Amino acid sequence: MSEIVIGVGASHSTLMNTHWAEVDHLPAAHAFRDGLAAARDALAAARPDAVVVLGSNHFRGMFLDLMPAFTVGVGEVLGAGEAGTPAGPLPVDTALARTVVDGLVGAGFDPAFSLRLTVDHGVTHALQHLVPALDVPVVPVVMNMFAPPLPPLRRCHDLGTALGAALRADGTDRRIAVIASGGLSHRLPWPKWFAALSDDDRFLVEAWLEGRGSWGDYEVRRREIIRAAKPDINPAFDAWFLGLLETGDLTAVLDRTSDEIDDEAGNGAQEIRAWVAMAAALTGAGGPPTGTTLAYAEIPQWLTGMGVSLLRPTPLAPLETAS
Repeated sequence: MSEIVIGVGASHSTLMNTHWAEVDHLPAAHAFRDGLAAARDALAAARPDAVVVLGSNHFRGMFLDLMPAFTVGVGEVLGAGEAGTPAGPLPVDTALARTVVDGLVGAGFDPAFSLRLTVDHGVTHALQHLVPALDVPVVPVVMNMFAPPLPPLRRCHDLGTALGAALRADGTDRRIAVIASGGLSHRLPWPKWFAALSDDDRFLVEAWLEGRGSWGDYEVRRREIIRAAKPDINPAFDAWFLGLLETGDLTAVLDRTSDEIDDEAGNGAQEIRAWVAMAAALTGAGGPPTGTTLAYAEIPQWLTGMGVSLLRPTPLAPLETAS
């Protein structure tokens, strides 16, 4: 029986790779980077045999021609390599990935699976900064967080519960880490695909539909659109959500609708779905996990409230012996 030994939630921004000089003078940026380093060290100390990464898709590996709610990479997994993130083949635990798919199907989910999956920084940014040597096999689980309709938060929590059960029951006696990548509050200048009103909107929807095999052709203008956006960060929401993770009880957020999340914390905050699923996966027989916020920084230059959270499973209480 395998054991989930640690969970990490970490925000991502490719601007950290490409435009660090713009924020090098900001203590907040260094605090976030230091938080990532602390999480990296904690992951290494946990000695995982495999890492499950829950992350989003930014239309460099999946497109509007086919958009599953949940996809598991069970064969070849390639990093898209945008903005200095890992490119090319990633080490994959194919046996564990198949176990995950089988477990989710057995729990009533209908995950897509891929034998040749391309993932972008929604997965690779976390690996780059938390498992930099890429020396541990991974299982990527890509969640649709940007192309509505999105899977409800409660459904994502239930998926995490099923994921945790599948991992623990895989019968191989491995130590497994679960990473959630994305969030926290931020708003990208991305339209809903069915409401493209401006020229930029229509360009982005075209890129999301036609970009399979040619997403790089759209990258320059797409990047310009993002860089021109004004930040929309809600530190109060971020603090509230990080506080929920510290308790391990995410009940208060599970019935929030996508529209409510968008209104309060921006469309980029839809990525908290990965964090919700990660926390649910760590909830075991001992109860919900306990969390520690390693860093939080409001970084307008990256458009995002950047957080790092470390979760540890709660062990079973020792059995009382009769006197």
